[in-house]
Amino acid sequence: MSITAPRILGIDPGLRVTGFGVIEIHGKQLVYVASGCIKSNDKESLPERIKTLFAGISEVIATYAPNQSAVEKVFVNVNPQSTLLLGQARGAAISALVHAGLPVAEYTALQTKQAVVGHGKASKEQVQDMVIRLLGLPGAPTADAADALACAICHAHGGQGLGALATAGYRVRGGRLVG
Repeated sequence: MSITAPRILGIDPGLRVTGFGVIEIHGKQLVYVASGCIKSNDKESLPERIKTLFAGISEVIATYAPNQSAVEKVFVNVNPQSTLLLGQARGAAISALVHAGLPVAEYTALQTKQAVVGHGKASKEQVQDMVIRLLGLPGAPTADAADALACAICHAHGGQGLGALATAGYRVRGGRLVG
């Protein structure tokens, strides 16, 4: 019986640009497989843009055959309309993952940054730098692809990031664990 290495697809949802990153776990080593962005056309209708995201993620799944997935959770923006649009993009991503039969784990930006950089208020540049280091990449992926890879890394590093600790008798306050 052959055991398949865990292959994780990380998704950083966005209506204009959705980042994706695929990694594998080999023992304690994380191995980069692929990353990139799925872009929708600003001039298309909302349903067409959602269709583009769904089709793009479905194509990534067909190409790289992940067996796990991780998606960044939506945070509330100052602009409610932006939050709604981001939620719809996230819904398209989750629908594509579920349609392909993948289990879906969800992580906040705080959890992802904590797992990858070590603190929840890390900048995009710090996340990109740590993704490069952790995966041994020759160059920097785009910010959206780096965020997606970071989400996959968060999942690989114990699955729940800070969420697992919070359910183990700890809670998060101000980006720090409190007993």
